[in-house]
Amino acid sequence: MTVDGGVSRPARPSLTRVDPERIPQATVARLAVYLRVLTEMLAQGVRTVSSDVLAAAAGVNAAKLRKDLSHIGSSGVRGVGYDVSRLTEQVESVLGLTRSHAVALVGVGNLGHALAGYGGFAQRGFGVAALFDVDPDLVGTTIGGVEVLDVAQIPRVCASRGVTIGVIATPAGAAQQVCDALVSAGVPSILNFAPAVLSVPAGVEVRKVDLAVEMQILAFHVSRHDGSAAAAGREATGKVFR
Repeated sequence: MTVDGGVSRPARPSLTRVDPERIPQATVARLAVYLRVLTEMLAQGVRTVSSDVLAAAAGVNAAKLRKDLSHIGSSGVRGVGYDVSRLTEQVESVLGLTRSHAVALVGVGNLGHALAGYGGFAQRGFGVAALFDVDPDLVGTTIGGVEVLDVAQIPRVCASRGVTIGVIATPAGAAQQVCDALVSAGVPSILNFAPAVLSVPAGVEVRKVDLAVEMQILAFHVSRHDGSAAAAGREATGKVFR
């Protein structure tokens, strides 16, 4: 029992234990989106939310959302919906966000500098613990209160600071060497912004973010939209002159 202001209340039930290996990767990606929406709702004082409203805010259909949440042992109450605070805790637990993560960023050029200076990471539990570069003009400078170190120190510093996530923002030619250094320091997860495919041993997770590829995909959709609009225009013109 818990006591709040003299009122006795039942203790909150513990979170259901979930096996992360049984959760599809596509669901994991959507859980991160749900968490962003839920966090915003909490900040706005929303206590309960229906699957329809949560799904619409996350950009998915309600059936998919309910299936995703069933993977983490969460089900809403008919006629009431989901408890926003509890669902947030469940998603955070499954995503491993009940602890803070130390991040090492390698390559503090234009992109790396922007990433290092972004305060939103620390607010979400991803504090930048180390910065590395090969440029002697950058080594020794500080970004966001963190000193830029030489890449030769990656193994020692990452191990000593308990880095769990490495971010690679180097040119393609240096990416694999940097990756190897991070792996040798025991870093289990890597986010790769370099336009290169990395080879890692079993047990190391790599996520690739290729901005150029994303732009090309968007260009395809623009082209498809233009083509559809042109076809619709030709059809409309044909009807006028028939």
